[in-house]
Amino acid sequence: MDIFPELRIIHEARKLLDQYLPVTRTIPARSLSRPGMPVHLKVETDLPTSSFKPGGALYALAVNLARHRVEEVTASSTGNHGAAVAFAAKTMGVPATIFLPTNPNPVKRQKISDLGARIVESGAGDLAGAFQQAKAYSSRPGVYFLNDATDPDVPVGTATIGLEIVQQMIVEQMTAQQIPPLSTVYVPMGDTALIRGVAAALKQLVPNVTVVGVQAERAPSYYLSWKEGRVVPTENCDTCADGLATRTPDPHNVEVIRQIVDDVVLVSEEQMLHAIAHLYKEEGVLAEPAGAAATAAFLAKPQHEGSVVLLVTGANISDDVRRRAGLS
Repeated sequence: MDIFPELRIIHEARKLLDQYLPVTRTIPARSLSRPGMPVHLKVETDLPTSSFKPGGALYALAVNLARHRVEEVTASSTGNHGAAVAFAAKTMGVPATIFLPTNPNPVKRQKISDLGARIVESGAGDLAGAFQQAKAYSSRPGVYFLNDATDPDVPVGTATIGLEIVQQMIVEQMTAQQIPPLSTVYVPMGDTALIRGVAAALKQLVPNVTVVGVQAERAPSYYLSWKEGRVVPTENCDTCADGLATRTPDPHNVEVIRQIVDDVVLVSEEQMLHAIAHLYKEEGVLAEPAGAAATAAFLAKPQHEGSVVLLVTGANISDDVRRRAGLS
């Protein structure tokens, strides 16, 4: 697999995913827009499991089933990827085992359970322990460890999001008056599978577009690695945005984002909670903290020229975070 998925492969992935998944909406965000700077939300929460993850998981499982025997698929996850793998496994008729950290997001855990996957909680408070257990378990023949941080096929599935953004913005420009060209896309950044795929598609279709990655202040490992050009792990990743809770960057991923991501910014817990409230009350869009991170970054510095797209990547919000954001 090339470092960046080619457009031909991304288009093929979209055709495959069309059999199972809807194309998500890109909608105007009137509360965030300004003259000369229309803002749109790419609402990935339209997908099954209410996050962007099924595209990457379903594509990766489908192509691996075509390549070799897969008797069981496994994943380690804080929740959304686990639910996506469980969904992909159910769709393709393959048993799934999902390894979670201790005390995972209960909404995400329930979705995994409802999809029929077996759940193993690691006994550790972050993803590192779950990853080690999943890796050891998956060493048996016939077991496919679908690790979204390192699997080369997952970013091909997520690249279809970038393809959709460009296609939908072209339609918007054709149907609406005086819509400026796409200039900036904000993408939440956890293990980087999302931004590596989205940016690969965007840069091939709109070379001048600015791609901004967004990490949580309390989980800044890839932000630090992007800035310094080397792997910079952190001792912890204590953030309400469990979808962004990474602390051990992969060297290959660091190399890719250094080439393809134009900027990386950090957002605080308070900024993400404020963005959750804004999206829900002003735009009618529910988002979890990681799903609201792109909006949080834009709200912190909303000065741009041209059209802006903010990815809303997940809506699996816990009751505790709902309360903290003032939604209940």
